[in-house]
Amino acid sequence: MEAIKDFFGSFMLTEMLKGMKLTGKYLFKRKITLRYPQEKTPASPRFRGLHALRRYPNGEERCIACKLCEAVCPAMAITIESEQRADNTRRTTRYDIDLAKCIFCGFCEESCPVDSIVETHLHEYHGEKRGDLYYTKDMLLAIGDRYESEIARRREADAPYR
Repeated sequence: MEAIKDFFGSFMLTEMLKGMKLTGKYLFKRKITLRYPQEKTPASPRFRGLHALRRYPNGEERCIACKLCEAVCPAMAITIESEQRADNTRRTTRYDIDLAKCIFCGFCEESCPVDSIVETHLHEYHGEKRGDLYYTKDMLLAIGDRYESEIARRREADAPYR
């Protein structure tokens, strides 16, 4: 009986009529398509995008080279090297993130005890070659310096939920 029902269903083109009905249902409704570069959808306040290294207000970098972010990174995208300074503090000499490996999980941000590494709201970046997505310490500090006010504002707004 099912075979006969399937035969007549395909003969009468019921699937195509169901599809046309669905198309007709949305034909005259308001369109929701955005023209991307000019129109942007709102992003979540907790969106995790491009990484940045932050500085203290006095200009000193925050990273104390504890290497917790390197240890917790599941993709092993972070590489840190450090050295002891003259004032017996430890600071990074190398802090690299390979964004081709990064899965943007946010573990590095959560593990940082001094709030040094953050994931910004920036999502419009690209690389034409694999090496273009390899961010060094200087590049990450430059991103942090450029967007520090916005990063601080977003972190302050999110503080009650952490």
